[in-house]
Amino acid sequence: MRRSYLVVVTAWLAALTAPVAAQQAPASVKLSGFAEVSYTYSTRSSGDTVIVGRLYDRFQNHFMLNALGVALDQPYDPARWSAGFHAELLFGQNAAVIKSGGFDLGTQGDVPQLFVTLNVPTASGNGVQFKVGRIPTLMGLEAIETGANPNWSEGNQFIYVENFTGLGLSVETKFNRYLDAQLRVINGWDQVHDNNGRKSLMGRVGVYPDSLTSVGILGFWGPEESGNDAANRYGVELLGWRRFGKTAVWLQGDLGREQANAALPDPARHAAWWALGGWVTYDFASSLSLALRADYLNDENGARTSGFLGFPVNASQRLASATATLNVRAWPGALVRPEVRYDHSSLPAFDGAHGQVTLALSVAFLF
Repeated sequence: MRRSYLVVVTAWLAALTAPVAAQQAPASVKLSGFAEVSYTYSTRSSGDTVIVGRLYDRFQNHFMLNALGVALDQPYDPARWSAGFHAELLFGQNAAVIKSGGFDLGTQGDVPQLFVTLNVPTASGNGVQFKVGRIPTLMGLEAIETGANPNWSEGNQFIYVENFTGLGLSVETKFNRYLDAQLRVINGWDQVHDNNGRKSLMGRVGVYPDSLTSVGILGFWGPEESGNDAANRYGVELLGWRRFGKTAVWLQGDLGREQANAALPDPARHAAWWALGGWVTYDFASSLSLALRADYLNDENGARTSGFLGFPVNASQRLASATATLNVRAWPGALVRPEVRYDHSSLPAFDGAHGQVTLALSVAFLF
């Protein structure tokens, strides 16, 4: 049934773009995607319970149908006036936790990406791109699609200090081989239907000193509370990457603030948070690599974790984790990922304890 649905969708898109293809001969629509299942066990949970603080791997002693992701993509040509689009459909238990406010495709269905790109050519040949629609965030290293990440489970920075997507307009360009930039105007963090009367802004500048190094500097600003145009959330992020032979290293730092509003644990007080994270990967072979991650979140006023994903209501929490993941690609098209992770909280949040150990196994097929 799913195969028939994809054939119908692909045929419809081909028919829709046929007149343009006859005039400009753009590249054909590309189909890709992934299917993923997993199992997770926590030492601090028992029975049919939730693993506190976790996102995709949130159910204890469960085999999970995580996701079926299907992507359709028609690239644009940066050297001339051209257009393209990208759309992604996501079905499964992962979709339930990354859905945007104001959009409902069912309990376990979502469209995390759906945008059209209009390219205006420039003398550099890189063009200026105008993207309109629902676009993944500019923040952080980790992505919604776990196969693109060093580790299988999502880190604390992805879950608690970043947005997943934004719906609006993005203006992007690559100035030269050393510098690019993106500027976005969106309805708000993870909002399809704007929940107040003002837009939110997010901008990023990327610097690439050489082919083995990159640095991204990002800032964000805008009101995020429903019905409140005055309480702004704002902050900065720094993300750096460097490759040393078979080893790659990433460092990410986040600093955020939010003005007093009714959605905060203390509605009369401004909130602040900061986070640090580091990743190291080592390639033993083309079919085997190891990924290590460590992160720390200081949620000084409980704004990012209070009452969220099983954490108790709190006015302050410090949260840390350490994760080791093997990435096994011995089977063509498949990615097998055994993982061990330790979480620690300043609160007795894990079944009365301050720490928990989890063991997980993810199996994905990428196409």
